[in-house]
Amino acid sequence: MAAPHDDNTSNKPAASNFLRSVIERDLEAGAYAARHDPAAIRTRFPPEPNGYLHIGHAKSIWLNFSLAQEYGGVCHLRFDDTNPEKEEQEYVDGIVEAVKWLGWDWQAHGKSHLFYASNYFDFMYRAAEALVSAGLAYVDEQTPEQMRANRGDFSRPGVDSPFRSRSPEENVARLREMREGQHPDGAMVLRAKIDMASPNINLRDPALYRIKHATHHNTGDTWCIYPMYTFAHPIEDALEHITHSICTLEFEDQRPFYDWLLDNLAKLGLLEAPLPKQYEFARLNLTYVITSKRKLRQLVEEGHVTGWDDPRMPTLVGLRRRGYTPEALKLFCERSGVSKAGGWIDYSNLDIALRDDLDPKAARAMAVLDPLKLRLTNWDEVIGAGQTLPCDAPVHPAQPERGRRAFSLGPEVWIEREDFQAVPPKGYHRLSPGAVVRLKYGYVVRCTGHTADADGTVTEVQAELIPDTRSGTPGADSVKTKGVISWVGAHDALAAEVRLYDRLFAVPHPGEGELAAELNPDSKRVVQAYLEPSLRGAAPESRFQFERHGYFVADLQDHSAEQPVFNKVTGLKDTWAK
Repeated sequence: MAAPHDDNTSNKPAASNFLRSVIERDLEAGAYAARHDPAAIRTRFPPEPNGYLHIGHAKSIWLNFSLAQEYGGVCHLRFDDTNPEKEEQEYVDGIVEAVKWLGWDWQAHGKSHLFYASNYFDFMYRAAEALVSAGLAYVDEQTPEQMRANRGDFSRPGVDSPFRSRSPEENVARLREMREGQHPDGAMVLRAKIDMASPNINLRDPALYRIKHATHHNTGDTWCIYPMYTFAHPIEDALEHITHSICTLEFEDQRPFYDWLLDNLAKLGLLEAPLPKQYEFARLNLTYVITSKRKLRQLVEEGHVTGWDDPRMPTLVGLRRRGYTPEALKLFCERSGVSKAGGWIDYSNLDIALRDDLDPKAARAMAVLDPLKLRLTNWDEVIGAGQTLPCDAPVHPAQPERGRRAFSLGPEVWIEREDFQAVPPKGYHRLSPGAVVRLKYGYVVRCTGHTADADGTVTEVQAELIPDTRSGTPGADSVKTKGVISWVGAHDALAAEVRLYDRLFAVPHPGEGELAAELNPDSKRVVQAYLEPSLRGAAPESRFQFERHGYFVADLQDHSAEQPVFNKVTGLKDTWAK
């Protein structure tokens, strides 16, 4: 199992949590030593291939794989593909790619630990027949409505099915009829025989198998009955010798059935001790984000986003295209902690982790996102007609060993529109009539005028270049300025499409109302920008800090040398802070 990408926390000791305590206790007690397994522990990440993984899955991936790595174990990737109507090979492939992108793999001890629930269908069916023969399960022919009504609720116990008292022989015969396709979908289900009066509704004879005449992505038309997730999952854990089955808190009420099933299958001689144990932790709840697959699908199908990999989506393919890094997601997961207590984590923490990851990595560059032309009227006299002035700056200000990036100053440059005010407000230190500012890495200039169109929109600013004030020369400080502005030479600028992304939702807890009404109308703006020439040839998915603007990435899908496209990942600071 490969380690994740290194980051700036890789040498820090892991924070303690209750799962580490459980594992350390089990290892000290030798709870699984009798297996003589080369893996000290086994965990698993078991997604259902019915959609794309999202940021909540990233935490589960990090937790299961990192615990296995830390304690000399193995983490399995397993597809819980027990629902053929919703599962597709597209999602299988996407999940494999996403887990690998996060920096993990499932190779250990010379073999792959990638599994499918559907590979165990034969065993699961044998287990079902064994339970029926032992009087621990029965075929119920009530309608779904009758079963729902007879199940009871928290205030009243359930009512036994009229089919509950059938003999094991009768139930085995009916189960085989189900398997052979003699009955239509919904005609009957196989249920465990536990306790219809249990205060835990999950123990009121839960369903084990249902009829579905559907083609499965892995097994084709071999089966027309499929196991329920709650039946299949414990069996999969046991067959793979999982030691610590880690899941989120919504499965806590299912743990008694998990134990009931494994204990009974062990008594029937189908499974060997020691059996897996289930442990639950609080799921990741992130403000301004929806992780419901149904609602994410709604966003796609209703056209609120361009697809599952839209950079505003919380899917891993979307986060990757937005420009988030595996290292930043790992850092975010580590900082969010592992506990039994739920709660909300503010979205700003995700961007803080990203900035902490990218700040020492991202090359710097100047960019003008809202261009306004600045013409240096005395260029020919000071520098020379037809001449340009070479300039350079560090690729990274804290890492001189990375070298310098080159660009040049000419008689016309692009500046940000907000860097000029014809009537400046108090405290404004950028260009205005008569004001002096420094062109970063270049010269000091004095504003001499501007041109506006019939609507009053400024179309050009004029300024004089002040001689002998070039950055890095003895005269650089001869003229004092309070303002420094970024720029890009008009003669060598790289024209690019820049997509300015923000949070998809305007409310902290989306999904409580109508999705369309909760959307942030400013979640995406597209501008035509000018970038410094050092960005020519930037490869897709390469990341930069655009000085003063934030962190940007060359789009994974649409960027090319001929048509550059950059996405804003996040700003240099949180603009949503209260």
